[in-house]
Amino acid sequence: MTDTQRAPLIEAPASIEFFFDPGCPWTWATSRWLVEAADQRGIEIVWHSLSLGVLNAGRDVPEQYRKPMEVADRAHRVFAALLHDGRNDLVGAVYTEYGRRVHHDATDPTVDLVREIVSSAGATDYLEAIDEEKWDERVAASTNGAVSLAGPDVGSPILAFGTPRLAIFGPIVSPPPTGHAGLRLLELVLASAQVPGFFELKRGRSQPAQFGPRPSS
Repeated sequence: MTDTQRAPLIEAPASIEFFFDPGCPWTWATSRWLVEAADQRGIEIVWHSLSLGVLNAGRDVPEQYRKPMEVADRAHRVFAALLHDGRNDLVGAVYTEYGRRVHHDATDPTVDLVREIVSSAGATDYLEAIDEEKWDERVAASTNGAVSLAGPDVGSPILAFGTPRLAIFGPIVSPPPTGHAGLRLLELVLASAQVPGFFELKRGRSQPAQFGPRPSS
């Protein structure tokens, strides 16, 4: 039996929830893997906020990370407004544009850039959300909900799926695997999340995050 003929490790869920912070480069790499792998299995990705600003509230965050987290939290407000209106598709579009500009093009993240990104992604009607603090409560609830699912000592991203819902932090991939390798990794991640006693598998990294090709859409 060839690799392409191997049976899936598990039955694919209909959807996977992806809790993410747009400013995290490692999360961006993971998202590119998941988008491609989930598409191979016909799995819908449901986007949710996981704010590193909320997660690190009260902690001594190095100066170089503070501004990117503050800018990302403005984008989270837009995500909250979009999800409130059932626009999961636009959350994915805004996040993709954010990743192109910030991670691939190395553009300095600013609030003005977030405005450009939201407009370019087709979410112009939601520009006002960038400055509306009323969405912060929803972002915090989404973040805390993700952590309650995956357990303590986790970060971005978190994947959740199934009934009852199972959640796992990661995987962290650099560069994101594609094709058959990406599909098999997805199956392994989903399978490992279903093992009650499994909680960590890790190896060290010494290079910056690698993203693979810049997405065109």
